[in-house]
Amino acid sequence: MNIDLARTFLEIAETGNFNKAAERLNVTQSTVSMRIKALEDEIGRPLFARSKAGTELTTAGVHFRRYAATLVRVWQQARQELALPPGYRAVLTVGGQFSLWDRMLLRWVPWMRAAMPDVALKVEVGLSDGLMRLLAEGLIDIGVMYSPQSRPGLVTEKLLEERLVLVSTTPRKLGEWDDGYVFVDWGPEYRVAHSQTFPDLSTPAVSVGLGALGLQHILANGGFGYFPMRVVRPHLQTGRVHLVAQAPEFRRPAYMVYPAGDEQGDTLRTAVRGLRQVASSELED
Repeated sequence: MNIDLARTFLEIAETGNFNKAAERLNVTQSTVSMRIKALEDEIGRPLFARSKAGTELTTAGVHFRRYAATLVRVWQQARQELALPPGYRAVLTVGGQFSLWDRMLLRWVPWMRAAMPDVALKVEVGLSDGLMRLLAEGLIDIGVMYSPQSRPGLVTEKLLEERLVLVSTTPRKLGEWDDGYVFVDWGPEYRVAHSQTFPDLSTPAVSVGLGALGLQHILANGGFGYFPMRVVRPHLQTGRVHLVAQAPEFRRPAYMVYPAGDEQGDTLRTAVRGLRQVASSELED
């Protein structure tokens, strides 16, 4: 079977829309339709029920979905393993959100290299939705993210809980709001909690969607904002930033998601164990 047919099927199953699937795959809508027709002709049963309300999986489509995911995953693994350089027995692909690569996942890479030097590592950066799609398609082995989605065949495990603390480059009291405040968008749950905690706060002069960018901004130009304790702890120790006394903290859990079962054996188990260990040390440091 053409792997593109399985990938196209999975995109439609996820989006519920032929046009959206075409956009994600960077092909025309007619190409998507032709691929699904070819797939349905090959299987001998309709996989989607189309209506004005959208596109839904038929009973046959529901059953085929897990086989399609397996086909894509096995194909990707085969490509990676056949391309392995001499001296390596396997490749492990891990994806994470950018702010989780900051310190924690970067510390996991040397841990994994020391634990399994004969396993090649491939790392990816993305948002939760994209990482979940890559996991479902078998294009990554482990995803580390803030907002996972429940998917059959995947295990979701809480890895750590971020403490978002208010820090300032100069000593400051709670309530001393000025143009130095940098609002970091840590996600929809954080936006709601922040708004409820500070209902009278006016629109900040600077808002950023990436925590690392916000932190670099205040370190270079002065200011204050909410950042993970595990990230700002070294700067607290050197005096580059200061905790704002009595400022409320926010919590933001992070998760790792990986395939259920034991298809990758010791490699996957070791990688997961390493992530647990590094996450634990991040909170203790």
